[in-house]
Amino acid sequence: MNLKQLEAFVEVTEKNSFSKAAKSLYLTQPTVSAHISALEKELGSRLLIRNTKEVELSESGKRLYEYAKQIVLLTAQIEQEFGKKEKRGEKPYFTIAASTVPAQYLLPNILMRFRSLYPMEQFRILESDSARVVEKVAARRADIGLTGTDAAGKYCEFVPFYEDELIVITPNSVKYQNRKQSGSALEWIAGEPMLLREEGSGTRKEAMKLLQRAGIEESKLQVIASIENPETIKRSVASGMGISILSALSAQDAVSSGQVLAFSLGEERSTREIYAVYNKNFQLSAGASRFLKLIHKMYPVSEQK
Repeated sequence: MNLKQLEAFVEVTEKNSFSKAAKSLYLTQPTVSAHISALEKELGSRLLIRNTKEVELSESGKRLYEYAKQIVLLTAQIEQEFGKKEKRGEKPYFTIAASTVPAQYLLPNILMRFRSLYPMEQFRILESDSARVVEKVAARRADIGLTGTDAAGKYCEFVPFYEDELIVITPNSVKYQNRKQSGSALEWIAGEPMLLREEGSGTRKEAMKLLQRAGIEESKLQVIASIENPETIKRSVASGMGISILSALSAQDAVSSGQVLAFSLGEERSTREIYAVYNKNFQLSAGASRFLKLIHKMYPVSEQK
């Protein structure tokens, strides 16, 4: 038997559900079932009684639960105390890959909170566009990804944790001040010089989806530049070079200070999700699992809507 099997057994017991245990452990339900089956086979005893609506412990399961719970708790205490995972064959750190918007505007606060709770944990940050974030997680070059688009892949699970909004920003000039009374920017956006985020950017991908739904193809836009850094885009727009579509999260400082003006992309809010991504075929390390749980504690999506 191994620790992962015992962790799965404890979670199923406490959640009274295979599906809830799988979600808590960031595993697929078949993987959790396989852990339990392997444990039952090795111990030669049925541990769980599976009914249609719930899971109950057998007498053997009740005895094992008391031991397994202690083992899981003591292991967590040892890891927290010494901050070393090499004996379990794990890396002494976990890797977070993040696209530009979550990396620059969400991750710093998350990391500060994480460090205050788990000062012995070590991590590495990789910043790239959304497409490469997903590639890194799928290839296991990163344990967790933070991305602004759901680039569906067979190995990755996307869990939304932050609701962002896409807005049009323009120079703070008389021309655009007068347009503040004209409603949605969709009425005139195609006729303006446009600065876009780079190919592979989640912001760009979601912006193009939104424009297509409004009947505006990318080929109709007057794109004059593709720029990776949203800070460069904001400064370029403020200087009068053109307009852009950015995350409200990344543009809020420039809008609040009056450097640029903000316009909506329709009568309804043009929202997009920020996702936490993990490889559903592999169990997260203790540190990565703690990090993922903290994200959902700090940013419960239901409270943002």
